[in-house]
Amino acid sequence: MKIALLSDIHANLQALNACMAHAKTQGIDRWALLGDLVGYGGNPQEVVDVAIQLVDEGAWVIQGNHDAMAVKPPVDDQSLGSSTTQWTFDQLSASQREFLKSLPLTALSGPLLLVHASAHAPERWHYVDSERAADMCADHALQNFDARHVVVGHVHQQTVYYRGTGHSMMRFEPTAGVPVPMPSHRRWVATVGSVGQPRDHKPEAMYALYDDVAGRMTFHRVAYDHQAAANAIRDACLPEFFAERLALGR
Repeated sequence: MKIALLSDIHANLQALNACMAHAKTQGIDRWALLGDLVGYGGNPQEVVDVAIQLVDEGAWVIQGNHDAMAVKPPVDDQSLGSSTTQWTFDQLSASQREFLKSLPLTALSGPLLLVHASAHAPERWHYVDSERAADMCADHALQNFDARHVVVGHVHQQTVYYRGTGHSMMRFEPTAGVPVPMPSHRRWVATVGSVGQPRDHKPEAMYALYDDVAGRMTFHRVAYDHQAAANAIRDACLPEFFAERLALGR
């Protein structure tokens, strides 16, 4: 089965459409959205509607921290991450908010676990951004979910951590478009990057395609109209920084 893995869309409809169009050319069998459908971007309603349609078609969709905040905006939180939550809440319909609220924190398919942040206390939104964090994620996935393989988002980077002959995870940075062997006998954690807000100083959207039969994952970068996405943010009168960062990839 070929699974298209998209995370951290952040209400960027243009990037989502571009990644989905690209994925459809790869002959995928199933969609998986790994959370943070909303937040920062200017098209939360449209993105949630796409997610609802995909669920109806059998997709896995899990909850991210920005989805949780959009359902219940934090009080007296002046952080950058929460700066668009009240606006997002106001844009969404009651049924859309209920959809986000009802999303699970994890999805399990055989030995594969999907989670927005880490398998280590998914509700606490830990970042898998180091070998140590990947170790904790992998260990909790095996102990709590009997999963040997984990795919996450949250960090807006594309990285593979794998456990070889030693006891600790090793880090590998994939090249876009080049398949990475992901053998079933090894334990690994993959971060698929961000569709709607890449942070590696490149503007192209990120997603990944996992082929569990072939035992490989391909990480993709997709060009999209980031100027249109930035204009949607400006039209919504959201902070200018969120518009500017799309072209800068940060």
